[in-house]
Amino acid sequence: MTGVDTPQSIPLQSRTRVLITGASAGIGAEFAAQYAARQADLTLVARRRDKLDALAKALTERFGVDAQVIVEDLADPHAPARIVAELAARELNVDILINNAGYGVPGSFLSPSWRVHADFQQVLVNAVAELCYRLLPGMLERGHGAIINVASLAGLMPGSAGHTLYGPCKAWLIKFSESLAFEVKPQGVRVLALCPGFTYTEFHDVNGMRPQVSRLPTWLWMSAESVVRDAIAAVERGAVVRVPGFINRALALSARVLPQRWLRAAIASRERDFRRVD
Repeated sequence: MTGVDTPQSIPLQSRTRVLITGASAGIGAEFAAQYAARQADLTLVARRRDKLDALAKALTERFGVDAQVIVEDLADPHAPARIVAELAARELNVDILINNAGYGVPGSFLSPSWRVHADFQQVLVNAVAELCYRLLPGMLERGHGAIINVASLAGLMPGSAGHTLYGPCKAWLIKFSESLAFEVKPQGVRVLALCPGFTYTEFHDVNGMRPQVSRLPTWLWMSAESVVRDAIAAVERGAVVRVPGFINRALALSARVLPQRWLRAAIASRERDFRRVD
């Protein structure tokens, strides 16, 4: 979590409220910390009440912001509507929406049940689109707002064996963000697809890949603090797609300019370091 106590960039409007999904840990918790340091009020959404309550209490005590908690599992197709209904019941307007909730499904495409894949797509695709659909009208009416959709460098790279739907869902998220950004820019709302690479969070612990990814060189990794700091600066200057970190931007550029067969061969040679294919 960031150690920054004061705003360092463009100041937020008074009483700005940021809603963050997947806020209980990792990049989501870091977004909460950095926006709280900028005196934004927070609505934190995730499945784990204990972690949300602890984070909300810590940020309220440290920064004096209003940090509220909504416990929901975005794998439930009704969760986005319930979240928006709860916001209305509490009379809360959302100025910045951060769609950060996500996870990985290790193994080959046929190894889990279809229910696992359906839940995964609900969280990474459907819930994101629906939260944007339901919260965007208020931003447009007020004439300002921002949406940060946390995608991945994987959405810009060739596919690999294992975690079969992860890259495609992140690629969809990037294209969706681009299209939405150009729709709403004239009305004062910014949309950013954030595409981090390997980031030090609990993501790889949860999906059981920590032993494999630990073999990757340290220069491939970024901290959640630096990723989030980069994202906030990017959305404030009106970027639409942002890949944080020089190494990650070099990899994204190589995916555009190098022959795809070279890239596929290179990724296939290391895929067992970052994908489980059994």
